[in-house]
Amino acid sequence: MTLPQLTFSDDQAEAYDRVAEMLRNAGIDLKAGTALPAKGAAPKRLALMGKAGSGKTLLLAELCKALDAAGVELVSGDFESRRRREKRTVAVLAPTNKAASVLRNRGVPATTIHRIIYTPVYDPEYERIAEWLMGNVEKPEIEDLTEDALDRAFASYQSHKSVPAALAAAGLRGSDFITGWKRREEPLDVGFVDEASMLDDRQFEDLQEIFPNLVLFGDPAQLAPVNQSGKMIFDEFADDQKLELSRIHRQEADNPILDLAHALSDPQLSFEDFERMVEDKARHDDRVVWASRVEVDLMARSPVLVWRNVTRIRLINAFRAVHEAPETELLAGEPLICDGIELPVKHRKKRLDLEARGLIKGAQVIYLGPGKRPGFSRLHVVGAEDPRMSAASIVKIEKPDEEEPFIPFAARMGATFLHGAAVTIHKAQGSQWENVQVFAPDLYAAARMGRVEAGQPLWKRLAYVAITRASSRLHWVVRNRLSKPSAPLSVEDLPSKTAPLALEMEAEGEA
Repeated sequence: MTLPQLTFSDDQAEAYDRVAEMLRNAGIDLKAGTALPAKGAAPKRLALMGKAGSGKTLLLAELCKALDAAGVELVSGDFESRRRREKRTVAVLAPTNKAASVLRNRGVPATTIHRIIYTPVYDPEYERIAEWLMGNVEKPEIEDLTEDALDRAFASYQSHKSVPAALAAAGLRGSDFITGWKRREEPLDVGFVDEASMLDDRQFEDLQEIFPNLVLFGDPAQLAPVNQSGKMIFDEFADDQKLELSRIHRQEADNPILDLAHALSDPQLSFEDFERMVEDKARHDDRVVWASRVEVDLMARSPVLVWRNVTRIRLINAFRAVHEAPETELLAGEPLICDGIELPVKHRKKRLDLEARGLIKGAQVIYLGPGKRPGFSRLHVVGAEDPRMSAASIVKIEKPDEEEPFIPFAARMGATFLHGAAVTIHKAQGSQWENVQVFAPDLYAAARMGRVEAGQPLWKRLAYVAITRASSRLHWVVRNRLSKPSAPLSVEDLPSKTAPLALEMEAEGEA
């Protein structure tokens, strides 16, 4: 076959061919660049696995380019044309908004699984604009929008291929053009799922209902979901449904962070030997730092990665203490982690609104300040295409040696948050930061306990996941110390949009 214009290694070429064969049997020929209507063939699934640096993202990007060249339409979760029913489609998915944003930053048009399961319902008038942006109808005339506003929407869509972002550029809010959200009733076509090691059984069942052609991209060396007994979804696949990439392909082939990650596969490697490797790398390459303390300045945007909850809570309280944060309120710039949404059944639509904006369990959020009403917070959702929102919030600050968290302020119901200056390594899966601090004493404790997960010492799995979260620099913190901040917390570094979509959850009887 004719491969894309780049040099694939043998294992990448084999993986590309395996996916191409699967799609060809489903009526999509990547070599010929053609896509026939779907014929309701038997469901197909394939798992492409590989450790960090094995080229999974590159392979995913090239497959997306080939599908686009074959006329297969990308489904982003923003808006779906009614005229696409006979067209072949592909969606690129990730379990979390942060994981999806990592792919988007690398040029892969990804969205979250949640945004595909639940789809927006557009106001009919603004649906005409969406169809025009996608090239399906002539430019409409909208009474409430000027020609200049429509031109701004068009220019935005050409850059971002996002209908909501385009409409926001025209000066609209989400409540102007989205009237609600509904669970998807009709199946789609081809689904590519990244970070598949994070999938649980329920998510996989949902995906199989939606996508008859499903390709999972995952890292077998990561941590399995906590409710999966150490197993990952692709562990149950038949041998002919799995292919593992082995070679390191990144241009950072000499990257010391990847060297350390792959060294963990040595069954004879002890924790002490590994730390000596880290220390040696740090002497010769500034991309690895042998750190005698936690740098508090990094914690505001890149949480310290720990194993034990007690360590996480202690670091969070130390972070707040050195910033002189009062117990009764948050400071603008403090990081939070969404811990779910507490709303009764009658407010299901409000829940879907927030989740569709990226405020899902595990989402990383920066507190911007109080909202217009008591209990509301202005928030920046990290990695979201439109990050600014306002929502009723229940913020919980956990305290050392106390069972119940301290709640500085709260609405009666809404989105719940934990502090995000430190997170467990399990929660960090799917995320990536330029600078990552790993709290090594926690991993030493795991090594001393001798725990094993799926045949691998737990400390090695924890170390692998933690250090591969770093895209530029790894800080291996060896002492329980914290630096002082060099400046007060700020939100000046956060990107924003000119017309953010404001979402206020209005509960009955709430002021």
